[in-house]
Amino acid sequence: MASSIEDHGDIGDNGDNGDNGDTANNGTSTKSERQRKLKAPLKSTRNELILDKKEKVGRAWTVHPGEWECEEHYYPRALNAQLHPLVSSFLSLDKQRIATRYCHLHPEANKEKLLEVLSYVPRHFRWAGADLFCVTNELAQRSMIVIETNSCPSGQKSFPSIGNDNENSTKTQYYRMISETFGPLLKEKEDELPKGVYATIFDKNEMEATGYASCLADYLNETVHVVEFFKNDKDPPARWTEDGILEIRVSREDAIGDETLKDESLCKPVEDDNELVWVPVRACFRYVTIAPWSRIPVVTKTMVLNPIVSCLAGGRNKLVASKAYDFKNASLQKYGLSIRLPETITDVSLAEIPLYVRSMGYIAVIKVPYSNAGQGVFTITSKEELDGFLKWAEENQSYDQFIVQALVGNATWSSTGKDGSKYYHVGTVPNVKNNTYVADLRMMICATVTGFEPLAIYARRARLPLTETLNSVEDSWNMLGTNLSIKNQDGTWGSDTNRLLLMDRKDFNRLGISLDDLIDGFIQTVLAASAIDEMAKRMLKANHFQVDLFTSLNKDPSFINEVMVLPGTGDEEVEPVARSSTP
Repeated sequence: MASSIEDHGDIGDNGDNGDNGDTANNGTSTKSERQRKLKAPLKSTRNELILDKKEKVGRAWTVHPGEWECEEHYYPRALNAQLHPLVSSFLSLDKQRIATRYCHLHPEANKEKLLEVLSYVPRHFRWAGADLFCVTNELAQRSMIVIETNSCPSGQKSFPSIGNDNENSTKTQYYRMISETFGPLLKEKEDELPKGVYATIFDKNEMEATGYASCLADYLNETVHVVEFFKNDKDPPARWTEDGILEIRVSREDAIGDETLKDESLCKPVEDDNELVWVPVRACFRYVTIAPWSRIPVVTKTMVLNPIVSCLAGGRNKLVASKAYDFKNASLQKYGLSIRLPETITDVSLAEIPLYVRSMGYIAVIKVPYSNAGQGVFTITSKEELDGFLKWAEENQSYDQFIVQALVGNATWSSTGKDGSKYYHVGTVPNVKNNTYVADLRMMICATVTGFEPLAIYARRARLPLTETLNSVEDSWNMLGTNLSIKNQDGTWGSDTNRLLLMDRKDFNRLGISLDDLIDGFIQTVLAASAIDEMAKRMLKANHFQVDLFTSLNKDPSFINEVMVLPGTGDEEVEPVARSSTP
């Protein structure tokens, strides 16, 4: 019927190959100690291994300078892959050449405005990834369109090394992200940050989260604490003070040995455990992605990259993202630029969904606005699939608002927009069986002092080939969904990496993507990320969360209740929103 009905993740999320067996210990330990603990069953206490993977219990450990091991932060396929020359050529282009080439092929675009867009330095949303489809129409006009934009995107572990030297952390794109994005932000905010340690907090994709932690340790030449921060952890090793300082629970030995914690009086004892202490965090790199607003406040004194406002403004909120895109497109219209995306209807209640889907001829996509990485996305190509979704929603859905979007399919059965326009998939190059597959492209970008730069790219294809008709299609997600998550028999999630397409000499040719497609995809990603950052600036003014604007844009009582839990989110006078009320 659709995509994930439970917690899926993107590539390597919630079940990375070789990653997930190391995600259930709530102890604080060094890397070697963690590896030793995982070899033998231990009794279940705070500092020891919890064998039930379904029980999310967070750990904390330390990473030190010089501990980078490339095998721990890349898929084996990516370690041994050679970056395709065309991708390498794309990454070597500067903004002037990108703008010149794009405007040569799109004469309606204003080059000066495009250069301004590419040089935009965001305030909040400094690290983003867009999922893109390469599409065409009945006039054979080819383009890249935005499907969604993610904060805390995955992709590093799937991207071949640019210089074939990933054994040195400083030569990797992980390090580039830290040195060109995290580092300048840390320097900018240096005088206003609290005393404390440096940390990486995450709830999935350990392979990449620890890669960033290791590069952060090398960049700072300091100890970095790595902390798992799960949504359903009843006693997490991370918490927030009333004034917005992140505190993490670490071993007393690690706290004393951390040279950045020069004042031991900053350590707070842990009740009933003399070997653990709470220590403040000065700055942290965030890879918390599952409803992160339930654990991290909007306003913080600890520096957080990316801050939660970037998620609420569109990075993990498709509903507000769609409105941010509309605002951005309105401002760009006279310059011949726009964010291209399928026709989207927002603020749709469950009762209204059948009306919109029927009006689209039962060819549509239904999305839960607040999930990412393939979660809560349902492709509809028949009344039976719509009925299946409605049954699932009645039994499982906890939110009140949905998005209905035009579906990108084949030339004979894609959704038709109000203006008669229609997108359909370009798809992969036909294989030896003459099959074409739907594929998406993830473009990861990071903000530097001169604007956004491409950081990593990968692609994914669907399980089944694209059909010319829908006569024999029972589950359209298998043909249209590119998410790699698979459910294991024990209830955990793994990744079907057979469908992962690298930017190497072998896989890239199967995509049928050109240099101009990469340029177009990069520009679309920058436009989308800029739109979300501009929305984030509207939501957070003078370090104060604009609750009225947020509740006006997000008319979903259930979601608002979820967000307004933590201190620093809104005014003291803000009342919790009842599920049945209207904000």
